[in-house]
Amino acid sequence: MTQNLIDGKALADELRTAFKTRVAALAARGCRPGLAVILAGENPASQVYVRNKVSACEAAGIYSQKILLAADVSQETLLAKIAELNANPAIHGILVQLPLPRHIHEETVLEAISAEKDVDGFHAENVGALAQGNPRFIPCTPYGVMKMFEAHKVDWVGKEAVVIGRSNIVGKPMALLLINAGATVTVCHSKTRDLASHTRRADILVAAVGKPRFVTADMVKPGAVVIDVGINRLSPEEGGKLCGDVDFEAVKNVAALITPVPGGVGPMTITMLLANTIEAAERRMGA
Repeated sequence: MTQNLIDGKALADELRTAFKTRVAALAARGCRPGLAVILAGENPASQVYVRNKVSACEAAGIYSQKILLAADVSQETLLAKIAELNANPAIHGILVQLPLPRHIHEETVLEAISAEKDVDGFHAENVGALAQGNPRFIPCTPYGVMKMFEAHKVDWVGKEAVVIGRSNIVGKPMALLLINAGATVTVCHSKTRDLASHTRRADILVAAVGKPRFVTADMVKPGAVVIDVGINRLSPEEGGKLCGDVDFEAVKNVAALITPVPGGVGPMTITMLLANTIEAAERRMGA
């Protein structure tokens, strides 16, 4: 294993062990953190993600409620279920697994979740709080990346950071977190001209573009910290294995620190979902 590896699984295990103390403290006050996960449809990848989230909750002592809805569920039915969960004091966090069926308006559904229970950090109130530098809930993947930086004592103040990707789930909140932390941030995307001219000056490079092995060694500044958020499955002809947005085998010889796929950012995403759920319960209890 490369010595400059950021081991997301090891860090996730360490954090989850610490969470048990917080869950026990809440239990002593008569409160068990509760997370409701809603899955509409039968998307195979979403089913795996939901199963992993529920399993992680159980291991941490968090109550989890999995709600499975048909792919043709009406938007009104879904919104009614969210309203029911908003009113349930045993549920501290609500997560709607994305993507939703095409006939359902995603923004309407996400805004229906109480901002105090929006443990994904996608509600407009929580996005605004993050933009103001006073976040209530941080989207889980960027939150996990920041924890990786902290664990490896990455100094981001005044550094050049480049984020490839501008999604509401990863790219935009990642950029905001780095700005709030004192980095100078450039956000690139599919229409960025001469992308490599931006990435080669990055001290911190976060790839969340959704294209296998898109970031090559010649695009990376020697000594950079490279975070690979992507998860892609190669074609059967290429072996069918999972890989990230970064050409790991080549880039690891250039980067000072790098995350693998799998075993890098992925475990941290679910870990920070647990962190947000516990945080929501602590706030409810006035802790």
